[in-house]
Amino acid sequence: MRPWLLLPLGLLALLASAADPASPEAPEAEPALGPATVKAALAAFADVAAVLQHPRCMNCHPAGDVPLQGDESRPHALQVTRFSPDVGLPCSTCHRETGLDQPHLPPANPHWSMPPANQVFEGRSVQQLCLQLRDPARTGGRDLAALLEHVEHDSLVLYGWSPGLGLSVPELSHEGFVARFRTWVEAGAPCGITDDTHR
Repeated sequence: MRPWLLLPLGLLALLASAADPASPEAPEAEPALGPATVKAALAAFADVAAVLQHPRCMNCHPAGDVPLQGDESRPHALQVTRFSPDVGLPCSTCHRETGLDQPHLPPANPHWSMPPANQVFEGRSVQQLCLQLRDPARTGGRDLAALLEHVEHDSLVLYGWSPGLGLSVPELSHEGFVARFRTWVEAGAPCGITDDTHR
């Protein structure tokens, strides 16, 4: 075959490949989310944020280094900070594994501790919380799927709905919270109109 015939044949093959939707060179684009889906996801996250801003969550995710207590979010009575374990006073000194969920006694949980300082809920807007949860650098390396698993099964998260001690719990049930979190995640975790300026 003459060399000058190879160019048209090559072009025909390339065009055929581009027109074939099954071709690996032409992956099918993901469908764009409709406005109704995004709106539902944003509404779902607003409910999620209301839980994160409740004292049961916010007290352990304060803006400073001192954990908060009670429904009024007062500073910890024993003046402990996130740095107390570094000087030999771990949270488990008072917060034992089980059996202390009684009036005037510390709550019990084998994993009781403060989260990293960049996982703040106190004083954050709904959109700030949204952007924070989308950022693995501020979620302990968890992606959205891992976050969903965390809020559904982690014992410290579950404690927020059964604290005892006469403490209030979020108005939204844990099941409702997980369902709304899933709605937000499955819609791609939208945060609103300023997404692009805060990434």
